[in-house]
Amino acid sequence: MRVAIAGAGAVGRSIASELVEAGHTVMLIERQSRQFVPETVPEADWVLGDACEMSTLEDSGIQLCDVVIAATGDDKVNLVVSLLAKTEFAVRRVVARVNNPANEWLFTESWGVDVAVSTPRILAAMVEEAVSVGDLVRLMTFRQGQANLVELTLPADTPVAGKPVRELALPRDVALVAILRGERVIVPQPDDPLEPGDELLFVTSAGTEPDIRRALGVNGRSMP
Repeated sequence: MRVAIAGAGAVGRSIASELVEAGHTVMLIERQSRQFVPETVPEADWVLGDACEMSTLEDSGIQLCDVVIAATGDDKVNLVVSLLAKTEFAVRRVVARVNNPANEWLFTESWGVDVAVSTPRILAAMVEEAVSVGDLVRLMTFRQGQANLVELTLPADTPVAGKPVRELALPRDVALVAILRGERVIVPQPDDPLEPGDELLFVTSAGTEPDIRRALGVNGRSMP
């Protein structure tokens, strides 16, 4: 893919390095000269300019990108970049960084955002995931809240121990996508048995959490 990243701060550079290593073509757009340091990610194309300006985006060839990532530390800038990328340049996929959780409600399709990534929310989810057994933890939200990636760790006394995956009465709009067992990542098959301590990852539609808990026989707390 060809990916444009608005913001070459620590976050933008880290994302660029990961994408370059994965074999993608990356362009970094940065307006502050003190953060314009091409030698930090020499494999990327660097553009010195304001990503909120139409001329900068057009001259950089953003219309040729498959993905735009608005990764600055300013939510207002990230929203403007997202809106321009989607509405003016028809970029297929727009990902935006949310710095202030109070602004999450703004990062929707109305502003051109396909995926909003809130660092505080992700960190909180990681903490919850590390300490919660028997509770559903929302790790990530997709499609402006229409779908979620959630995790549940089966407790030691789980009633589904030994049962094959095919016997789980999961709701229609829930998919078990992975089982984490020790250091293994298991792509679940119908006959795979479940074990206490398994971390189950689900992709779900909104509002299915109680049904998942019932299917697994656990009585954890509801997600926020």
